[in-house]
Amino acid sequence: MQTGLVANMTNTHNQARAIKVRDVLLNALAVSSGAVDAISFLALGKVFSAFMTGNIAFLGLRVANASAPGWVSILVSMAAFAVGVYLSAKVVKPSEGSRMWSHPVTISLAASLPAHAAFLAIWFASNGQPSIDVAHVLLALWGLAMGMQSAAVRTLHVEGVFTTAATATIILLVGDLTNWSTTVEERRRLAGVLVSLFLGATIGGLLLVRAHIFAPVLPFGITLAAVATAAVAFSEPHRSH
Repeated sequence: MQTGLVANMTNTHNQARAIKVRDVLLNALAVSSGAVDAISFLALGKVFSAFMTGNIAFLGLRVANASAPGWVSILVSMAAFAVGVYLSAKVVKPSEGSRMWSHPVTISLAASLPAHAAFLAIWFASNGQPSIDVAHVLLALWGLAMGMQSAAVRTLHVEGVFTTAATATIILLVGDLTNWSTTVEERRRLAGVLVSLFLGATIGGLLLVRAHIFAPVLPFGITLAAVATAAVAFSEPHRSH
């Protein structure tokens, strides 16, 4: 009896620890995507690499012959994002979403790192001042990476959390004020993602202004750290189901 009680307490503790680690990783990925979008918008033609709602709005403005970013920039970013989602969905199966953090989620995020690394290599080669054609390549690389990240995070089924967009998170967080149905932990998680997106955009913008050439290192470094942490914290023997 006592052994069973100890085992249950241990499992509860491990579950709580796994949730905290997962939430830290989600926040880190939100910081990364916030920085990606800030840098993309300011340095790559006024379009987004992660926030597809904004790009769809830009596309509509283009159709209406209103002031908007270039056709190619918009379409390249959206197409690359879609490809990233597709590739990630091939790696992470829907049935694996019931786990706290499945191994394929880590693999999918790791698979986005070459796109980040290629972005850095091209960015440095152009001294942080890419031509329009090179900017299209950079948008494709980051769109691919953000699509993979978005699809991987979605399979975790954490309600209201999308590390590349804030709309659903705001809806859930503010909507809960009417009945206060979510737990303190859930509200903290939702608020944490919003703050992380804001911080990522802020830091990304600051780096672009004050340390232009090194700005894209931030999202690459954060994603790399998130992958390494997930690989250790959610390795096969310790994964939560």
